[in-house]
Amino acid sequence: MRLRKVKGAAEAISQSRYVIPAPSEQKGHWREVFGSSNPIYIEIGMGKGQFLTVLAQLHPDINYIGMERYDSVLVRALEKREHAEEISNLFYLCEDAGQLTDMFAAGEVEGIYLNFSDPWPKERHAKRRLTSSEFFARYDVVLAKDGEVVFKTDNRALFDFSLEQAASSGWQLRDVTFDLHHSPYAEGNIMTEYEEKFSAIGNPICRLVAYR
Repeated sequence: MRLRKVKGAAEAISQSRYVIPAPSEQKGHWREVFGSSNPIYIEIGMGKGQFLTVLAQLHPDINYIGMERYDSVLVRALEKREHAEEISNLFYLCEDAGQLTDMFAAGEVEGIYLNFSDPWPKERHAKRRLTSSEFFARYDVVLAKDGEVVFKTDNRALFDFSLEQAASSGWQLRDVTFDLHHSPYAEGNIMTEYEEKFSAIGNPICRLVAYR
């Protein structure tokens, strides 16, 4: 699907007080950005921001960072943020996940959310998948010792790939389900925009938690 460009998106992002410019300069100092020692959780590929907006409102004692590389998508999250009640524990990055270790110090992050990530279906693009062994190696660096990766998707092929990649990368798995909304893990689940859309047409949602 071709991404629709939003006129003025780049300018809006550059002027927003919620988007952190030059995030590599904050490496090792993210708690200073938030002004608190609360744990930091990030969502990679946050889309239009519904998931993190709700999480930030429910958990003011946790600091959240949403990463989205497409400005035309991130600007929609900013619009959502403007219409939400005041939130002080949520910032955004318009960056590519491949630069994760340039932006976060070792052990600086407590948890990573991956929601409905691009499946990159062609085999030659496998390394770009956010649950590839290459990305698990990056997560291993930035996550705290007891940190975890939570992944949701409706793409069964991508989920099977992710199970294999996590295991082959030396990660442990728990709370694995091939039908989240009809599982014991459904309670407290916060849906993304994609999740609402896919579940409405009957697509089962897969979920896993990976940890070391």
